[in-house]
Amino acid sequence: MEFATLAQYFEKLEKTSSRLTLIAILSELFRLVESPDEIEKVSYLVQGRVAPFFEALEIGMAEKTVARSIAIAYNTTQEHVLSLYATLGDMGLVAEEVSKEAGIVSNVLRVDDVFQALKTIAQTSGKGTVEKRIALLADLLGQVDSLSAKYLVRIPMGNMRLGIGDPTILDALATVKFNNTKKRKLLEGAYNKTSDLGLIARTLWQHPNEEDALRAVEQLDIQVGKPIRSELAERLPDAEAVIKKMGAVDVQYKYDGFRTQIHKNGPHVSIFSRNLENMSHMFPEIIEGTLKQVQADSVILDAEALAYNPTSEEFLPFQETTRRRRKHNIEEMAKEVPLKAFVFDILYKDGASLIDKPLSARAWKAWW
Repeated sequence: MEFATLAQYFEKLEKTSSRLTLIAILSELFRLVESPDEIEKVSYLVQGRVAPFFEALEIGMAEKTVARSIAIAYNTTQEHVLSLYATLGDMGLVAEEVSKEAGIVSNVLRVDDVFQALKTIAQTSGKGTVEKRIALLADLLGQVDSLSAKYLVRIPMGNMRLGIGDPTILDALATVKFNNTKKRKLLEGAYNKTSDLGLIARTLWQHPNEEDALRAVEQLDIQVGKPIRSELAERLPDAEAVIKKMGAVDVQYKYDGFRTQIHKNGPHVSIFSRNLENMSHMFPEIIEGTLKQVQADSVILDAEALAYNPTSEEFLPFQETTRRRRKHNIEEMAKEVPLKAFVFDILYKDGASLIDKPLSARAWKAWW
């Protein structure tokens, strides 16, 4: 598929707010995809990404750096670009407008070409990273048509403006593959376990036969090191309403801290937030504690991390816990505001998934 075609579908998606129309447009787009590899990449690009959310692979370019890329690509000044931005309020529209002014003759770039170029930008690191990213994005912009430029600059800025959520993508995949959105439940189950829409799409496209595709998706399972999507509680007005709806209930203390999903695989420990962000580098003391205290070789634990005073053995206010969100001076902050993780559930242990078992059956497994 040519990237220009994908950009045309992005524009169609942006112009509607109807969920049914969004599903129909996405379904039409997915039917044009030519291979499992391509559907995986299209699934990520629709989300404005080049990898699943739990992989720390984001481009993250700010307005001024993108403005420099646009200026270089179309041989104009950064001042002109920023002036248009002040008027239009969207760097994507600015890129589209400046591209038209420059009269760029685009090359025929395929989705794979653009995806790989964006991935290279995201993976660029070390000395001179900003300048390298500016140059790489400018080179890419200079090869595409004006509509493609509009969406190309939105991807590194993390704002596609398509109004598409995960359920809409799952509905479209189910529609194309099974002609039935009711199959979305099965796809959603696989997504909850893998947190990777690209993987689910690729798996479906690898199996032309409907039954084979269903079976393959059903076999997608938990992997240590890849976060499981957190099940969040529904709100009810009071405890009486909860018991009335659920019947018998187990009650646990609710700690007010960071929801943390701890993955241990031998000597390797990863920590993910409720939003699937890899936060391992931020919590070295939890990694150290996991390696010392958890005896299981491979395990996935659900926990709440709180700021803790080891001298008085008291929990600190939530405001103190939030200080650990910072991404700099981590070792210093770990000493100043140490965290303690309180495990309230176990989801996987030594090769066996436990998520389909009742809490009563999981609880004894928590003696690691």
